[in-house]
Amino acid sequence: MVNPLDQISELLLISAIAVYLVAFIAFALDLARRSAETQAKVDLVREGGAHVEQSAGGTAVLVAAPPAPPSVPTRDRRPAARTGIALLIVGAVIHLGAAVLRGVAAGRVPWANMYEFAMTGTLIMVLVFLVALTRVDLRFLGAVISGFVVVLLGIATVSFHVAVSPLPPALQSYWLVLHVLVAMLGTGFFTLAGALSLAQLLQVRRRKRTEAGREDRLRLLATIPDADRLENLAYRISVVGFILWTFTLIAGAIWANHAWGRYWGWDTKEVWTFIIWVVYAGYLHARATLGWRGTGSAWLNLIGYACILFNFGVVNVFFHGLHSYSGLPTSPS
Repeated sequence: MVNPLDQISELLLISAIAVYLVAFIAFALDLARRSAETQAKVDLVREGGAHVEQSAGGTAVLVAAPPAPPSVPTRDRRPAARTGIALLIVGAVIHLGAAVLRGVAAGRVPWANMYEFAMTGTLIMVLVFLVALTRVDLRFLGAVISGFVVVLLGIATVSFHVAVSPLPPALQSYWLVLHVLVAMLGTGFFTLAGALSLAQLLQVRRRKRTEAGREDRLRLLATIPDADRLENLAYRISVVGFILWTFTLIAGAIWANHAWGRYWGWDTKEVWTFIIWVVYAGYLHARATLGWRGTGSAWLNLIGYACILFNFGVVNVFFHGLHSYSGLPTSPS
């Protein structure tokens, strides 16, 4: 029997995807404008930064060009970015409605299978990004975050959707709320940190090309923070994600003991959760105590996030184990 609330939830989710897609276009237009502004400044420098005007008496006068705008534009000069943020907020509200209705239809929290985990997890990614925007200007990542959310939600809607169903006995625990919610929060922070590390690598590549006297193709990178600033932000955000993931690992072990009578059983899902923890622990330790910075730390951070994606998209789908619920090969819990 089709649940009407679940149908409304799915329609709201599709609407949220559409809003996020428009937000992605707005952020992409902002990036294009950043690139155009940087190109205009480069052209101005090449032309000598001066131009000729006619005075009132008809005499040609050489007039110096006005000073170039700051490399990181102020907020009031980014209408496309502001539009993108507004659309992200609207999309998040619709997205939240979809998640709430899914939970009401199921009579439980909406993260007991892969479809629900993707639905709620992507919502948390957007919320983490919006909260981070109140502290740091990260609008240059808007296209990455919104585009990534559109892709994940599209895959979840097409491939992972299942009808609402009751929880199996192993999931009927308050640990479902704590363990999986904290895992989604940690994933949200790791997503933002991974995007920053990716931007850092692009900035390093741009710097090397500039030092070698080669033309800079991604001129919009001149309008975002430098590689060192991006690396520091990625590290700080990863610390928060790591703390949350540590709790996820501990809570999962406690939950396993409640459900199956053992804290650790080398189930595939448990192993990959631990692998992710080890990779991020190595990243944070190497950077904090060994001074391992630059591209090496950025790549290690991205490897950690690749492990998260592998855990969700491959381990959950193709590996069978105790974490198999709700009509799908595996569950994210």
